Amino acid sequence: MAKRILAPLTAALLFLAWASLAAARIPLPDITELVDKAGPAVVNISTTKTIKAQENMRDLFEQFHKRGGGPMDDFFDQFQKFFGPQGRGGGHPHKQRSLGSGFVISADGYIVTNNHVIDNADEVKVQFKDNETPVKAKIVGRDQETDLALLKVDGKSNLPYLEFGDSSKLKVGAWVLAIGNPFGLENTVTLGIVSAKGRIIGAGPFDNFIQTDASINPGNSGGPLIDLDGKVVGINTAIVASGQGIGFAIPSDMAKNVIDQLRQGKTVKRGWLGVTIQDIDENTAKALGMENTKGALVTSVMDGQPAAKAGLKSGDVITAIAGEKVDNSNGLLRRVATLKPGQSTEMTLLRKGEPVTVSVTLGQRDAKKLAQERGQMEGDESGPENATTIIGLSLRPITGKEAKALGMDKARGLLITEVADGSDAEQSDVRPGDVVLEVNQQPVSTPEEFKKVVDTDGKKKGVVMLQIKRQRQTIFRTVPLKDSK
Repeated sequence: MAKRILAPLTAALLFLAWASLAAARIPLPDITELVDKAGPAVVNISTTKTIKAQENMRDLFEQFHKRGGGPMDDFFDQFQKFFGPQGRGGGHPHKQRSLGSGFVISADGYIVTNNHVIDNADEVKVQFKDNETPVKAKIVGRDQETDLALLKVDGKSNLPYLEFGDSSKLKVGAWVLAIGNPFGLENTVTLGIVSAKGRIIGAGPFDNFIQTDASINPGNSGGPLIDLDGKVVGINTAIVASGQGIGFAIPSDMAKNVIDQLRQGKTVKRGWLGVTIQDIDENTAKALGMENTKGALVTSVMDGQPAAKAGLKSGDVITAIAGEKVDNSNGLLRRVATLKPGQSTEMTLLRKGEPVTVSVTLGQRDAKKLAQERGQMEGDESGPENATTIIGLSLRPITGKEAKALGMDKARGLLITEVADGSDAEQSDVRPGDVVLEVNQQPVSTPEEFKKVVDTDGKKKGVVMLQIKRQRQTIFRTVPLKDSK
């Protein structure tokens, strides 16, 4: 009898427990009112570009390839192999049309989108929701380094618009929605969460993307990523072609500064130090006597530039600037870029393990000049004659001619002529043609000097940090010494 009563009682208790858990669940957000309010401020952007016949086909494939074309990727690769890296020229002019998204940020018709949406366009048109007639828009300004552009439609005074929110307060897991025109499907709404922040995807020097699983597809570029308060926290700009639910948006905090300058009719001005930098791995931190890998390692200092005037040296580790800690090289680039040219600010460094504070007056970053300098870099290859092998590296003093080819003011350091297969040096990305300038921050000009540092300071720390000249650039590579005590 007791068993008969207990069974239904247990079932009832289990049901009540399940019902209680179900009632306690956080409900999905109701975004209908938010979509009704935000939707009219999102626009369809169409562009027209006059190109030659071969350009038409190639540019189409490039757009899909770079921004996520899925199955088109394989076809593009074969197309490029067949036609070569240029694949342009000849043919009759054609009109190429493309679509993207954007959103209104003021009642008088200013519109934000991606630079790649309107890049090289002869004509830009904007279509508002529930309006069948597109309106011509002029390009107010654009910034290639952050992939942002500002448009303006004239004759408007009462447009619905969206405001920027604070992306720095956005938390991973927060609900966000994207509105745009994927594949030309006007005013499509998708809902998801913030999957991650601070993503670096190789799109530019200031990568700091918000990752979201709200569905983003070709055509969404330039559209807003909106929080549940109706504020724009990101500008949708990139996707992973082979993935699902992996989209990226430019944080609003980065975008606001750029858009404000463009709206004032100015070109975007960014601070400039005049150094080359790299991240710090565990072996490099060990060689530098650091407790962690936080900071940006200065690989070279450009003559006459702000960093040189402030006394920075190759091998310094920048740990803070303008009151903010520096975690890595990308973080330093972003922070310096937010500061104004001509602004004087303090930097905290680690120099041979000791903290140093310096004051630096920033210059102005010149993106075009940087691109030209990168394009002018050239290497030099030499044979293995008269080389001495140490830790898997064949080394010999560099000649004056070789030094000149590498942009060096004089012959100094050791040329690496060979790197042993499978050695720790090879695995640490040390290459033939590199020139070793310093070992553990000590200058070396002969193989004997190199070996002395390895046998003393190197074995003590278990690693050697090589300052290397590679194709007119200075970098650091750290090689572990496995048999050291």
